[in-house]
Parts: sequence; C-alpha cells; structure tokens
Amino acid sequence: MKLLALEPGESVLDMGCGAGSIAIPLAQAGHPVIAADFSPAMLGTLDAGIEYYGLEDRITPLELAWDDDWDLVGPVAKAVDVAFASRSVTTTNLKGALAKLDRTARRRCAVTMVANSSPRYDLHLMNAIGASVTCSNGFVYAFNILIQMGALPQVTYFESPRRDTFDSLEAGVADFSRMLEHGNEDKIDRLRDYIAQHMIENPHAGEPGSKGVPQGRYMLDHVRKVRWAFIAWEPVSSSRP
Repeated sequence: MKLLALEPGESVLDMGCGAGSIAIPLAQAGHPVIAADFSPAMLGTLDAGIEYYGLEDRITPLELAWDDDWDLVGPVAKAVDVAFASRSVTTTNLKGALAKLDRTARRRCAVTMVANSSPRYDLHLMNAIGASVTCSNGFVYAFNILIQMGALPQVTYFESPRRDTFDSLEAGVADFSRMLEHGNEDKIDRLRDYIAQHMIENPHAGEPGSKGVPQGRYMLDHVRKVRWAFIAWEPVSSSRP
C-alpha cells in the first residue's frame, strides 16, 4: 500500500483481490475500489467483510479473470486512477494481463510478483537439504514486456517474512514435504533430519497465525523470507499525445 503511493480519494482496481486484504483497508482510507477476483468463494468472503465494515458504498466486487474479455465483463478503459495486482498475476498471457491493467488506469499501474523461488518453498530449508528449486523469472519478463510496450517501469524489491508452525516432528515433516516435488521426493529423510535439528519452541503457540489459524507448538529456527518485485509504471496510453 505504501509503494502504491496513492493520492487522497483516488479510485483503484484491485485485480485478484482475494478476500479483500488490500481492498478493505484502501476503502477504509477513503478510496473507491473495484475489487475483482475470479473466485466466487473469495468474493463471498469479501462480501462479508464489506458488510462487517460498512463499506458498501466504497467497494464494488466484480467476478473477473485475467483471461476474460474485459471489453465485455471488465471495467471500462480508464475506469480508475490506479490499477494493480498484488501477488495475483496468474495467467499464461502475461503481456495481455499487463495491457489490461494499463488500459484500465488513468495515472498509475503496478504489479507485485515473486522475485526468487515460489512462496510455496522455504528456500533456506531446500538449500540446506540439497533440494533443487526453480526460481521464478516472471518479474523479469514483465519488466521487459513493459519496456516493449513503451512504458518506463520502476522496480522496488522487498521481503516478507513467513513462519511455518507445527505441533510435532511428524506434523512438520508432513507439512514441509509438500515442497518435495519435481525430482526432490527422495529428500524426505534429509527433510526429517533437518526439521529434527532445527525445530524450536514457538513462543506464540495457540495465538492466531497469519491466516487466523492457531499457531503450532514448534517452528524452525530461521524465518522463511519471500522476495517480491513491485513494478510500477505510468499507463502508456496516458502518455501518448
């Protein structure tokens, strides 16, 4: 939200809004928000949040996917001041997605994309057990596409910490084993040994976690960090004479 650098009262499109983790605070800050997502379940949770906080006049939910024809079901061209997608650019047509944000915004566009390994992986743990991890270059493609479109994208990198908690060694192994795919399945014994050596008491056990679920009794002795690239640009269409 800080990196978006919104001006007071500016309208926004939050594409891939999920349950409203950004849309709701933006609306509370006085911004009219079009909150779009392809998932009816997410929009249902968003509707509950809108009602709870009394934001019916500030947030307009919209069922919309990247691959939809936005001329038919999306916001009209230049509908908002700022259009962004935070960690939600999930499409095989990246150029088309960026172009759709560009056409919708009058002043500023932005996307936040992962800038190392997928958030599903604990890169520190995977390196420690000798597991291979494919890093994502999607943000590089996005930058190059925007340059080709005639934009002048600006990139800011930041990290978000994550704590995975669990109630026993076997529960931790079961949880982290989801990362052992694409040829890493034989690393399960190394994974168990690593967790056994690095699991520590969680001082916040039982407290609500990031998703509202009570935290487990144990956690690892390092913080999992995910690196993100925040890419912002001025809509190309607004800069043309």
